[in-house]
Amino acid sequence: MPPATWLILADDLTGAADCAIAFARRGLEASVGWYAGAAGETAGAVLAIDADSRRLPPAQAAARHVALLRAHHRPGAGLIKKIDSTLRGQPAAELAATHQALRAAGQPMLAILAPAFPATGRTTRDGRVRIDGMPLEATPLWARDHTYASADLGEILAQAGLAARLLPLDTLRAGHAALAASLRAALAEGLDAVICDAEAVEDLAALARASLGLAGQVYWAGSGGIAAALAAALPDATEAPRAPTLPPARGGVLVVVGSIAEASRAAAARLAAEDAASRFSIPAATLRAGPAAPDWAALSTGIAASIGGGRDTLVEIAADPAADLAQGAALAEGLAALLRPAAARMGGLFATGGETACALLTQLGVHGIRLLEEVEPGVPLGITQGALEVPVMTKAGAFGHDATILRSLARLRGFPRAPAPAVNQ
Repeated sequence: MPPATWLILADDLTGAADCAIAFARRGLEASVGWYAGAAGETAGAVLAIDADSRRLPPAQAAARHVALLRAHHRPGAGLIKKIDSTLRGQPAAELAATHQALRAAGQPMLAILAPAFPATGRTTRDGRVRIDGMPLEATPLWARDHTYASADLGEILAQAGLAARLLPLDTLRAGHAALAASLRAALAEGLDAVICDAEAVEDLAALARASLGLAGQVYWAGSGGIAAALAAALPDATEAPRAPTLPPARGGVLVVVGSIAEASRAAAARLAAEDAASRFSIPAATLRAGPAAPDWAALSTGIAASIGGGRDTLVEIAADPAADLAQGAALAEGLAALLRPAAARMGGLFATGGETACALLTQLGVHGIRLLEEVEPGVPLGITQGALEVPVMTKAGAFGHDATILRSLARLRGFPRAPAPAVNQ
């Protein structure tokens, strides 16, 4: 019988959200929490937790996932170990540690590894990841940020000590009975994982339908693609409910681009080119220096004034080809501190880069996000939970296109808003 509740463990905030939103779109109450906040305070049938482990060494990332698994996973709940669709971070170490913890708890389950997310151009062929048909190793994403020697999933799992078998496209497309038989054979053989090719949404849909019947014996590892397929395959799945009513409008929307990925930079440039938002570019040196930086006060005050005046406002970390990606967390914390006066007055938040969004929301006393719907693939909309209640949209840095931010802001303005509370005279 399919699980009634789900736990999603992710290595960053945007990944947690774009998996959980798939279930919210199908009528399940879903929320996102994070390691630095009170993740246990969120409620609903689906809980996604950002372990904030993308930049951690393998052993630390693995330990963090095991701790969250032990604290939040319950027998009978479906489990998704969300991994980056381009294999950033420590997916193999996290998956191996999750697998070992399940076995130690008497749950010897098979991992169904399916990182493909066809709606965003991520596919898997012959056990190797591709982006828009190009081998992952040949892309700028891989050149800038990669953990493994290649994108061969079999080799990556073998190095982590996991015995796996490839389920090629022919198997996924052979029909329900044949695919389900292949999964049962892997279980009977005692394999740790199966690696699943997928080039289309239909491939993941077939995999979800065949594997849901094995709930309790399998768990899933992948990106938003497999989460969407599983949510759609649930027997009571429905289409998205009617448009939500958002909290009363306050100031302008704060658009934060903390990612250096080309897709996010192009979307920010398009937003500025169409004069749809005031634009502030923050030097990395300013964020490293903190309030002692000579331009800190002027930038923080200017951004807050723009937001408070009702103007949508774009804030981005200035592009730096020589930037050290290991400094990402420190820069995100610095940016959150700079933006805190503005964020307290914002009418909404659009954030690319999970570290930045998580750092900013945590500083504002937010411990989670209640998810509502998906404005486009990989861009979920939710309402913050905690000391501040505002609409928030998150996007993984490499997702989307140059019109993503513009379209998302237009969609946000199209939702009905609750009336502002009356002011006593």
